Amino acid sequence: MDQAQALDKAIIREMVEQWVIYSDAGDWERFAALWHEDGWMSATWFQAPASEFVRARREGWERGVSIIHFLGGHTSDVGGDRAVAQTKMTISQRAPVHGVLCDVVCNGRFYDFLARRDGRWGFVRRQPIYEKDRIDPVQPGARLSLDASLLARFPEGYRHLAYLQTQVGYRVKERGMPGLKGPEVEQLYREGAAWLAGAEQPGVPG
Repeated sequence: MDQAQALDKAIIREMVEQWVIYSDAGDWERFAALWHEDGWMSATWFQAPASEFVRARREGWERGVSIIHFLGGHTSDVGGDRAVAQTKMTISQRAPVHGVLCDVVCNGRFYDFLARRDGRWGFVRRQPIYEKDRIDPVQPGARLSLDASLLARFPEGYRHLAYLQTQVGYRVKERGMPGLKGPEVEQLYREGAAWLAGAEQPGVPG
């Protein structure tokens, strides 16, 4: 790896970290500046252009929606002015579920398509990969009973996160989000490889 590529990788890693810090701290101007104008964000509760996601994230934050992120290991593949990055992450959300205040923790990866345009790296597409999750009452000893039929509507990787999000009014995507294994994540990997090879679009966001 030459010095230029090492610098690109360092910039991309910092951008991934900035995304989490600015989002969770409500620094919306700098959060929005991380994206290119055609950026796209997919999440369980929202799939839309980045500008709309920033607006929705801000509105939720101002209403008291508690979604925070924590990052782990990171790697990126850089090819000229294109890059694909993967970063281990945890999404944590707190909200009442059937009258019981709960925390959901979802582990997975951020899978990012990036591009350098006019000398500036920016996000073009962010697609989380949802690997596994759990739900716990905040108060020790509190009893929580879930609707098994509702829980079963969602994929294993984010079913508890989705369950909680439906309780606070979000319309959650029931199918199509990539998990640890399966056709959705395999398709995402193919789209990442194609992006690095020069594909016109960063896959088919959904």
